[in-house]
Amino acid sequence: MRRSRGFTLLEVLAALLIFTLTAVVLGGAYLNVLNSYEAAQRSNANDDDVYFARSQLLAQSDLTQAGAGSEFDDNDRHVRWTAEIEPANTTDLFTVTFTCVVSEPSAGQPRTTVETFMLLRPTWSDPAAHSTLRANAATRIAQAQGKLPK
Repeated sequence: MRRSRGFTLLEVLAALLIFTLTAVVLGGAYLNVLNSYEAAQRSNANDDDVYFARSQLLAQSDLTQAGAGSEFDDNDRHVRWTAEIEPANTTDLFTVTFTCVVSEPSAGQPRTTVETFMLLRPTWSDPAAHSTLRANAATRIAQAQGKLPK
């Protein structure tokens, strides 16, 4: 009786099938990782542009210029930002709706970021409104302390 020490054809084909399936799954996972890295890199570039545009808004000491917005180019991207600024009911406090549009020729549609935040800017206040708001606040405080009738 003779014993065979090698693999049968069926065993070799099964091993090749398992190897092929494993290679396809790992290759697909590797491509997904590469695509994720590129998407994250594009997102970081967009975040940097929005961050820089927001810093331009925060550096503005004039209300008119801040509301008008600005634009700049960053490599192959064009960035345009605007701000809708509304005074709040508190002295020197403003509600700002910041809109930043980043256009990139290779991306097709521009990416738009909209943020709403409160901003304390004494240089943006109208002096007459400033005095009125301060007087109203003083009256509310006096009423809360019981110094004035409600």
